[in-house]
Amino acid sequence: MASFVDRVVLHVSGGDGGHGVASVHREKFKPLGGPDGGDGGRGGDVVLEVDPSTSTLLDLHRSPHRSGGKGGQGAGNLRHGANGEDVVLGVPDGTTVRTRSGTLVADLLGAGTRLVIAAGGRGGLGNAALSSAKRKAPGFALLGEPGESADVVLELRSIADVALVGYPSAGKSSLIAAMSAARPKIADYPFTTLIPNLGVVAAGAERFTIADVPGLVPGASDGRGLGLEFLRHVERCSVIVHVLDGATLETDRDPVHDLDVIDAELAAYDEIRARAAAEAAEEAAATPGSRPEPPPVPLRARPRMVVINKADVPDARDLADIVAPDLAARGITAHVVSAASHEGLRELAFAMAGLVREAREAGPPPAPARTVLRPAPVGGAPFTVTREAYAGATDDEVFRIVGVKPQRWVAQTDFANDEAVGYLADRLARLGVEEELLRAGAVAGSEVVIGPGDDAVVFDWEPTLVGGAELLAGPRGTDLRLETGERPTRGDKRERYEAKRVARREARSELETERRAGHWATAAPDREGREPADDRADGA
Repeated sequence: MASFVDRVVLHVSGGDGGHGVASVHREKFKPLGGPDGGDGGRGGDVVLEVDPSTSTLLDLHRSPHRSGGKGGQGAGNLRHGANGEDVVLGVPDGTTVRTRSGTLVADLLGAGTRLVIAAGGRGGLGNAALSSAKRKAPGFALLGEPGESADVVLELRSIADVALVGYPSAGKSSLIAAMSAARPKIADYPFTTLIPNLGVVAAGAERFTIADVPGLVPGASDGRGLGLEFLRHVERCSVIVHVLDGATLETDRDPVHDLDVIDAELAAYDEIRARAAAEAAEEAAATPGSRPEPPPVPLRARPRMVVINKADVPDARDLADIVAPDLAARGITAHVVSAASHEGLRELAFAMAGLVREAREAGPPPAPARTVLRPAPVGGAPFTVTREAYAGATDDEVFRIVGVKPQRWVAQTDFANDEAVGYLADRLARLGVEEELLRAGAVAGSEVVIGPGDDAVVFDWEPTLVGGAELLAGPRGTDLRLETGERPTRGDKRERYEAKRVARREARSELETERRAGHWATAAPDREGREPADDRADGA
């Protein structure tokens, strides 16, 4: 099982907000109690916090899916739902947060630094909060807003002070086990180590960490043998120690040859990193307000030393004496050690401590913890209306509305409640959505999409659905504008009224014509001289 992880892909989602509730106060001798529905609770956030006691991302690697607590639902008698619990994830100091595409989100430096990577949703309002002087008893409530979701990549800026690099089976794991309290897996076959092993070494008053990097092979910079993953671990160390096998059984290898191969792979990886840094700088220059990251220090430019291991084997000491002049000609002093007999390890530890001290002094001072404020943008249009093609549309095009407020309002609307739909129409009309749709060329029956992506809300736009639902009489939870499929305009109502007047005028004219033609006969009077009741009624 992995014991150290320096890179993890985290899938986070904020908690959903609780739904509001529609309720009416009921109490004896109080016939008009009014609305008393409570609001839903806020969803919990997912927060990253720098924890000095944490040195690895192992916990997040084992459980990469994290979500905040859901907000409680409101209840009657003005009882609000409980807020969801925040999830705080501890990360080591110097952790970088990026998107899946590689964009830098934050660089967490300093103990206690916090970053909200997935905010919880807002709780929905109950009908008590939605009541007004004109809408005295709303028969609906708002739904809770869904929490934010994101996939982020967490990486450690530095995993150790010293990196032990070399061919597989060069004795790197045995060396770190002999110099520290680390107990890595040790076996007599290549690639025993697949993840870095960390150990703490004390040399006098100096304390530093060393990392056993998995073995490198020719072609590692091209991805052979997981080489890019292993070289990425080396990049996060300030000092490089080449561990050369002094007792290799392969006839075409010797310490100088191994050193040249590993150096070539480090140089090739430096070129790859330089090209990536140049592309990132170009993207940052094209993006307003963004700053390019400083280029990383090349691996070959970092402090390094050479160690010839397995001096307890007789042939290894003889081989070290043979290659010493070649290494000295390059300005390299090789340390001959034995991880099995602990020969030369004390001197090696003090030599490493000296390079670590120089690297720390040459590096920038630790940055203090900063409070980063991210205020919401002020000004600008609250939404945009664009005309675009849409596969599922009747006319092969739709009018898409994108904005924080319209998208949030749609997510909080209960479309099974007509009064809630009418309330949404009123809010969109007050925001100016209908005017923008008319400017964009929308007509009655045009398909309108609110929100980005294919999972947005699609509906047919009816410009006659104007605001003012609170002025329409009707039971709670209904909207008379949505009762029938047709909603007549003023012109339609005027035409119907004129048609009724014409029909009544024609009916009276027809009756008058029949009367003049004698179709209506007058009955004779009775013996007492009285006219029939029907005639009296007609005469009256």
